[in-house]
Amino acid sequence: MGSFLLLGVCLSACAGFLAGEEGIKSIFGAAPTAAEILPPANTPFPPIAPSPSPSDFITPTPTPLLWMSPSLPSPFLLSYSPPAGWTLAGTPEGAEVQFRIGSEHPISTWLYALVAPFPTVPDGLTSTDLQRAWSGQEGSPFSGRPLLMDPNTLEVFSTLWGIPTPGTTRVVPAGELADAAWSDRPAWGIVPWEEISPRWKVLELDGQSPLRKEFDAAAYPLAVPISCLGEPGLCEQAAGSFMAGTNRDPSKLTTLVLTGVTALVRATATMMERLGVLYPAQDIGPLLQAADLTHISNEIPFARNCPPPDPNPENFRFCSDARYIDLLEFIGVDIIEMTGNHVRDFGTDALLYTMELYRQRGWPFYASGENLASARAPILLEHNGNRLAFIGCNKPGYGGEWATDTVPGAAPCDFGYLQGEIRRVRSEGYLPVMTFQYIEYYQYEPTTEQIHDFHIIANAGAVIVSGSQAHHPQTFEFAGGAFIHYGLGNLFFDQYGLQKETALAFIDRHIFYAGRYLGAELITIRFVDSARPRFMTPEERADFLATVFSASGW
Repeated sequence: MGSFLLLGVCLSACAGFLAGEEGIKSIFGAAPTAAEILPPANTPFPPIAPSPSPSDFITPTPTPLLWMSPSLPSPFLLSYSPPAGWTLAGTPEGAEVQFRIGSEHPISTWLYALVAPFPTVPDGLTSTDLQRAWSGQEGSPFSGRPLLMDPNTLEVFSTLWGIPTPGTTRVVPAGELADAAWSDRPAWGIVPWEEISPRWKVLELDGQSPLRKEFDAAAYPLAVPISCLGEPGLCEQAAGSFMAGTNRDPSKLTTLVLTGVTALVRATATMMERLGVLYPAQDIGPLLQAADLTHISNEIPFARNCPPPDPNPENFRFCSDARYIDLLEFIGVDIIEMTGNHVRDFGTDALLYTMELYRQRGWPFYASGENLASARAPILLEHNGNRLAFIGCNKPGYGGEWATDTVPGAAPCDFGYLQGEIRRVRSEGYLPVMTFQYIEYYQYEPTTEQIHDFHIIANAGAVIVSGSQAHHPQTFEFAGGAFIHYGLGNLFFDQYGLQKETALAFIDRHIFYAGRYLGAELITIRFVDSARPRFMTPEERADFLATVFSASGW
C-alpha cells in the first residue's frame, strides 16, 4: 500500500515539472521572477563607512587669549597686531596674557611730551610742579590753567597717577589741541610723542626734553611703562617687536642748528688775533658741536692775500685769513651757506679759493658757485633717514656779487625758480630748508616786502624759511605749513656796541624725526665783546623772548 502512495506522489511531481511554470504554480503558488531570484545587473556594493583617522582622537589646542587694557596709549593699540593664532579677549578673565600700564614686567615705554603754544616764555618745570597741578595745588608756572589732553591721554595718566582733581584737566579731541591751546593762552598740555608739531613748544620736565639727543627716558616723568602679565614665554611671543621698545627711536632723530651772520673780520678778527682763533666759540662751541648738522652762514671769503684785520667800523671791504677756518672746524660745521653780500669783496679768485677750502674738508656749500647754475642748485643731505634740501639766495645784490652764466658769485632770488625747485625736492621726499640773505633792517618787525617774499617760499612747500642776513634779531611766524624766522641776528660778528639789539641773537635748533619736521628750539645768546657770544641768563632770556614774541603779534 505504501509503495503505491510513494509512486503516486512521484508521478504527481513529475507531472507538475513536465507541466512547466504552471506546474510549479500549482504546487508552490506564484512562481518568483528572475529579478526576485538574482540581484540587478551593475548594482554597486553598499558603501563602507571610513575608518577614523588618528587626528580624530586628538583634542585641538586652544588659541592663546590676549587682553589689552583700554587705558593703554592709543598709538600703541593702533600699531600693535597680535601674532598669528592669538585671539584678543574682551575681558581680562581667562586671558593667558594681559597688556597693562605698569612697571611690573615692562615690555615697552611710551613717551609723551609736556607742551605749550610756541610763543610761551617759561621753558619747563619740575615733575613736582606737574604732580601738584594734577592734584589741584598751586605752584607751577601754569597754576590755575587746566592741562589740555585728548581722552585717551587722560585715561593713560589717570591709570598711572590716579584720577585728577576736577578742573585741573580739560579734554579736547586730538586734532583740535593746538588750536585750543593757542586760542586760550597761556595754556599747556600733554600729547603723545607722535603729536609733536612745530606750533608746540616742548617744555622741559626735570631738565629733560624728548627733542634732545641726550634725552634719558628713565629720568623722564612722562615715560609710560607698559607691562605684560603672564607666562614669560607667552609674553615674549605676544610682545614681539614691542619687547623693550618705545615710540621714540633715537636712530630716527636729526638735530639741525641754523645760525645767523658769521663774518670773521674787523673787530672780531682783531680779537681772534689777540685771544686765539677759537676764542669766539669759547661759550657756545659745545652746543654747535653737539648738533647732527651745524649750519654756518659765512658771508666772507678767505683770501690768500688778506691784509691784517682793521677794526675800523667804517671798513666794509672784507676778507678772512685762511687760518680762521680753524674756528669753523672747531665748532663742527657741516653745511656752509654762501648767500652773503661780501662773497666777492676780494674778487673771484678769493671766492673760488674759499669754495676749494670747503671742498677739501668735505663741507657741502650752497647759494654760491662757479656759475649761476651751480650757485642756485640745492644741496641734498640725508641723516638718520631724514632727507633735507638746503637752498638759498641773495636778495640785495649789493656790489655785483650775483653769479651769472660765466661769472662766479651768489645766487640771486629768482622766485619762479625757487618755487619750482622747492616743489621738486619736496616731491622727491626731501624737506626743504630755505635761507635768505635779505635786505638788512635794524628792527624786530619784518617789512611788508620781506613778509611777501618769505611767504612765497613757505607756500611753495618749504618747512623752514630763515633769514640769515639780520644783524638785529627779527620775529617769527607760521605760514603755509612752514616755520618762518625773519632774522636770527649775529653769530660771530663785531656789532656788539652798535645798538642794544645787535648784541642779542638766536640760534635755532630744528628737530626732524622719521621724515617729519617737529619744530624749533630757540637758543638765546648775547655778546660780551666784539667776538664772543654767551648764553643768556634765565632773566635775560625771559625778557628777550617776551619782547620778540610780542613783536611777532603773539
